[in-house]
Amino acid sequence: MNPPILERDPSDPQKQKKEGVNPLLKLVLELGPLMVFFFANARGAWLTQKFPALAEFGGPIFVATGLFMAATAIALIASWLLTRTLPIMPMVSGVVVFVFGALTLYLQDDIFIKMKPTIVNMLFGGVLLGGLFFGKSLLGYVFDSAFSLDAEGWKKLTFRWGLFFLFLALVNEVVWRNFSTDAWVTFKVWGIMPITLLFTFSQMPLIMRHSLEGKPGKEEKAGK
Repeated sequence: MNPPILERDPSDPQKQKKEGVNPLLKLVLELGPLMVFFFANARGAWLTQKFPALAEFGGPIFVATGLFMAATAIALIASWLLTRTLPIMPMVSGVVVFVFGALTLYLQDDIFIKMKPTIVNMLFGGVLLGGLFFGKSLLGYVFDSAFSLDAEGWKKLTFRWGLFFLFLALVNEVVWRNFSTDAWVTFKVWGIMPITLLFTFSQMPLIMRHSLEGKPGKEEKAGK
């Protein structure tokens, strides 16, 4: 789940269009590729029997990688058609999926797709913490939501999310290096989401303390 950012002008047509997207459809676009990845890895042998062309990819993890890339592309295209914009996180994650997925298939080495979450999380964690080093709370520019916080709130939230992304990178490294491919796929799909949800909900007290909503005369100061 994505952390909150600056609140846009209600008259912004992009925001109005985005808010008009059915929440269930939005959830499908976000989780759909992961579900495809999990199913294809678990039923790779069955899929290659039903669709022999998929055998060209290789074993189940390679079939899953190929279908994951295709599902990610479809989700990004659908998101663009619905909102005429692509949030930074899904876009960057999608680029890494395509690059590391292509390396996985071309070299027939699943280490690349397993390292993808590590690379993405390190990238986001590094950007957020690096921005703070230069006095910028970049969380409001990286993610898309409707919260409005004061400068101190954005700074604290950016720091916490930066550390959390690095934590996710470390956890991914521990899991894929020490457990089976099936265990890693299961954790990637069914483990990361609950952990992220728990972390997101744990930040609500901070968000409430620093929220600018209902405080007239104050302006958002994220990144300043």
